[in-house]
Amino acid sequence: MASVSVAGRDIKVSRPGKVLFPDDGLTKGDLIAHYEAVAEAMVPHLAGRPLTMRRYPDGIGGPGFFQKDASDHFPDWIRTQAVRSRSDGGTVHYVVCDDPATLVYLANQAAIEFHVWTATVEDLERPDRLVIDIDPPDGTDHAVLHKVARRLRDVYTEIGLAPYVQATGGRGYHVAAPLDRSAGFDAVRELALAVADRLAAEDPDLLTTAQRKNKRGDRIFLDVNRNGFGQTFAAPYTLRARPGAAVATPLDWDELGRSRPAKYTTERIRRRLTRKADPWSAMDAHAASAEEALENLG
Repeated sequence: MASVSVAGRDIKVSRPGKVLFPDDGLTKGDLIAHYEAVAEAMVPHLAGRPLTMRRYPDGIGGPGFFQKDASDHFPDWIRTQAVRSRSDGGTVHYVVCDDPATLVYLANQAAIEFHVWTATVEDLERPDRLVIDIDPPDGTDHAVLHKVARRLRDVYTEIGLAPYVQATGGRGYHVAAPLDRSAGFDAVRELALAVADRLAAEDPDLLTTAQRKNKRGDRIFLDVNRNGFGQTFAAPYTLRARPGAAVATPLDWDELGRSRPAKYTTERIRRRLTRKADPWSAMDAHAASAEEALENLG
């Protein structure tokens, strides 16, 4: 069994040649190499946050599953956090990925996707991120998605939030804002829904906040469900478990017009990070109050 040395830890790698992305030829070794390459930029977005993994032991052509509870065989140096479930009262022992070694270890477990809470373990009841997911129907023109993202950006700015955008690696974009943790999940979700409802009311033929798919028609869904307790969003620099092997990628706003949601491959991300700093790296310095933003929205 091969091994890699990451941050002073030797991590055994099983079956590095196993193909995980059949259409793209990416192997488990390629998966591990991706997470080694992006760890410096990615780990700060994972650190301190309960982590949900999407694992595909037989590759994305086989069955996959979401994993919240840390496996019993995970080594002792993997940090975990016990969180009481609101749905059944049980306890979930989430992995908290604070270092590159943990990230690479999880990649060796065929964890392809990583999704994080909008709150940290320091205060699980008060989120420090607001996220609206632009979720389009198939075939939506990219220029239309760019327009919607910019409209969200403008509303965020108007009400005192600092807007950040991410190509999700899937079909759409996330527009996020850092928060100062002065409000709980209910207030943050209320704010996100109020922003989304405002945009949908201004352009009801294009946008919707309808939860039921059969109510959306061919409109773009402004999804605010990421803003609830225990809900997650795709972490920056996570691979997505779909053909094309695209990577969720934080962008500067002046890059949006040249972007596509699934444009950024593992090779492009490596080149990108050698010449450009992570656009989300300083976002916490611009944290704002959700309650004040809701008041400003009127």
